[in-house]
Amino acid sequence: MFNRKAQSTLEYALIIGVVVAGLLLMQHYVRRGLAGKYKSSSDDLGEQFEPAKYTATFTVGQTSNVKQAVADRVAATTHNTVQQSVKTGTESVAAWGAGENLYSN
Repeated sequence: MFNRKAQSTLEYALIIGVVVAGLLLMQHYVRRGLAGKYKSSSDDLGEQFEPAKYTATFTVGQTSNVKQAVADRVAATTHNTVQQSVKTGTESVAAWGAGENLYSN
C-alpha cells in the first residue's frame, strides 16, 4: 500500500540535506584553516620590499696595480703605481611623488 519509490526519494533528499548542512557548518572552519595556511606561507617568504622605507649603507672599495714600462733606444723605464679609491655613504629611496618635482619649469 505504501509507495516505496516516494519513500526512497525522501530518504535520499534527507541524506543530501544532512550532507549540505554539514558542509555549510564546516565552511567557517575550512576558510579559517585556509587563511591560516596562506598567512603561514606568506610569512615564510620574509619581509616584503617597501620602497618608501628603503635605506642602505654601502662601502665600495677598489684597488688596482698599474705597471708601465717604457723602453727607448737609450734606457728602459718602469713605473709602478698603486691606485686606491673608497666610497662610503647611504642612500634612501622614497615612493614615487614623495620627493620634489624634478621636471618643474
